[in-house]
Amino acid sequence: MPKSSRMRPRLLLAVLSTVALALAGLGVPGSAGASAPAPSESSRQYTVTGPKNAQQRTEVARTGAAIDAVLPGELTISAIPSEVAAIKKLGFTVSRPLPAPKPTPGASATSYHTYAEMRQEVDSVVAANPQITQKFVAGKSYEGRDIIGIKISDNVATDENEPELLVIANIHARERLTAEQALDYLGQLTKGYATDTRVKNLVDNREIWLMPMVNPDGQVYDMTSDTQAGRMWRKNRQPNPTSTGTDLNRNFNFKWGCCGGSSTNGASETYRGTGPESGTETKVIANFVRSRNVGGKQQLKMFLDIHSYSQLVLWPFGYTTNNTVPGSMSADDEAAHRAIGTEMARSQGFTPEQSSDLYITDGSTNDWTWGEQRIFSYTFELGTNTFYPPPSQIDQQVQRSREALLKLTDYADCPYRATGKQDQYCKA
Repeated sequence: MPKSSRMRPRLLLAVLSTVALALAGLGVPGSAGASAPAPSESSRQYTVTGPKNAQQRTEVARTGAAIDAVLPGELTISAIPSEVAAIKKLGFTVSRPLPAPKPTPGASATSYHTYAEMRQEVDSVVAANPQITQKFVAGKSYEGRDIIGIKISDNVATDENEPELLVIANIHARERLTAEQALDYLGQLTKGYATDTRVKNLVDNREIWLMPMVNPDGQVYDMTSDTQAGRMWRKNRQPNPTSTGTDLNRNFNFKWGCCGGSSTNGASETYRGTGPESGTETKVIANFVRSRNVGGKQQLKMFLDIHSYSQLVLWPFGYTTNNTVPGSMSADDEAAHRAIGTEMARSQGFTPEQSSDLYITDGSTNDWTWGEQRIFSYTFELGTNTFYPPPSQIDQQVQRSREALLKLTDYADCPYRATGKQDQYCKA
């Protein structure tokens, strides 16, 4: 649940920051500064003027730059100098780096949940709702932090024959609002269980798996800052051959590195890793998804990866602009994805589209969960125009997606119900 109204005393903040920095300097395993080596090129934000369509945006993405936001005829990107030079060679105009977001007076980075505070929040909710919630550890991050998950269901300790869904957040470290949305969803389900018939129905008839911070090392590193502006860190903190970090959302084992939708440069924001699932956290997520394949049948029917920012609902595929792919995405599959995505986006005031309508990506969570595991898959892009919205906006932003999350949960029983084809695909 958002906690924007709760502020730490400045003295405690100072002490915690000093301890964190001291640990980093000592190279203590699991501390925010334990990773090495330093990047050979530094990434900064820029505005790119000129790209007008998906093909031109893909040309920009193929340089390795991360596209942070898409506006008419303009992009916000995060890029290293060599990528900036490549974009200029394409004939587009690249502005001077955008100024870093300014801290809100009186606010601090801890107005958002830190990793430690997320764990405390989860422990508190599970302790208060033992009949419908159960905490689990999906695995360890590169620096040894627990990747925390929560199962939500009636008879929570039993693996029942019920439709399942998985929601993950904070795969990109700087996208702090995403963890707040995930924790708010946990609050929706637990607080509403006793009073809201719709929520009770969903919890009683689904097995819901939630992972609020799947990139804890990156999140901790990004939050090692004395202002809300953070470090603008996107990747995990695993050393690579030339720099630090892998873009976990380009590291999954479906069409990995196939199509110019990721980078081979270790300093790049979209570095895809040395191979599929080479990122420690990618492997943890993928192994959990595979663990839900019981008796040769994948139990997960719905998947959501929460990102920020841009106010979008996206679905597969990202590696190709084709709406349908023989053997991978039939016309009925695409129609059901589109119908649910459009319905959710309408409730949020977001724009619904296939991932590749933005630009080509490869090795993404959505492409893997659908392409490899046949789980209906979506991405939410929350927020407005920054990775670090003022803490005062947290409540307002997460409220926008509450209804969409309930719709997603509802459709886990049979996504084809959205197009009236439930008897064809879901009849027992």
